[in-house]
Amino acid sequence: VHQSKLDFFCKLGYGKQDICKVLENLGQEALEDDVLKELIRMGSKPRALENQAQPSQLKLVARGSCGTTPGLKWLGEDESDASSSLRPIVIDGSNVAMSHGNKEVFSCWGIQLAVDWFRERGHTYIKVFVPLWRKEPPRQDSPIADQHILEELEKQSILVYTPSRKVKGKRVVCYDDRYIVKVAYEKDGVIVSNDHYRDLQNENPEWKWFIEQRLLMYSFVSNRFMPPDDPLGRHGPTLSNFLSKKPVLPEKKWQPCPYGKKCTYGNKCKFYHPERLHQAQLSVADELRAKTKIPLALGKEEERCQCSL
Repeated sequence: VHQSKLDFFCKLGYGKQDICKVLENLGQEALEDDVLKELIRMGSKPRALENQAQPSQLKLVARGSCGTTPGLKWLGEDESDASSSLRPIVIDGSNVAMSHGNKEVFSCWGIQLAVDWFRERGHTYIKVFVPLWRKEPPRQDSPIADQHILEELEKQSILVYTPSRKVKGKRVVCYDDRYIVKVAYEKDGVIVSNDHYRDLQNENPEWKWFIEQRLLMYSFVSNRFMPPDDPLGRHGPTLSNFLSKKPVLPEKKWQPCPYGKKCTYGNKCKFYHPERLHQAQLSVADELRAKTKIPLALGKEEERCQCSL
């Protein structure tokens, strides 16, 4: 568990020393969201953000030269980074098509809906895996709808057929699930499927962690492809962060303390206190001690003055 979390946050760009400190403080069973919040609280930044924070050194260019201005160069870099910051998408074509066809028909239109959804979000690397025998004419026991979509996606280099052949009249099919998980793991991408791949999880421990953390489930609602807004649960990342290589945390909104001025937690209170903006957040006991020390000190000074007279 420690190594998997260490590898996960190292891929996000955080230093190993900072990650180990946070895991020691919070414990090995801490949620990834809590670890990420603690890293941000400590001031730790991913390497990519640190490089962006460093001011770039502008170079003087002589008049009449053909050198490009830094501003134009940065604009081009930002445009390329927009697509490169999104994770590669690997779609389980059979699972998506059968799900759209209510597990009765291999609906190729469901695959097209899923591909279009990720295209609209800006993903450039999208691969769909389908067994080769799906190119054959449909039969009664395996009906196919909109089969021409597979040909169009193949021409666009999006659809990939997993190999299959016939030996003595029997079809020998390669395990397409292994292709899907292997490519997604190597590309550090996202698997789009409602299958849990339990056999592959038991086969490889690294694949087990990857499938648990990078499996994107979905639903079809009136011919609309809809993945969940919280792919890893209520306390996990949002869908945009799940599909991005550089997750962005929302700004923390301070909730006002329900006790107001009657709060007795002092500096340990995690809520917002507008009356303490320009005051040192001391506990109530420390404030009382400080108030009692002031009149005692004034009384001793008066006694000293009377004795000197």
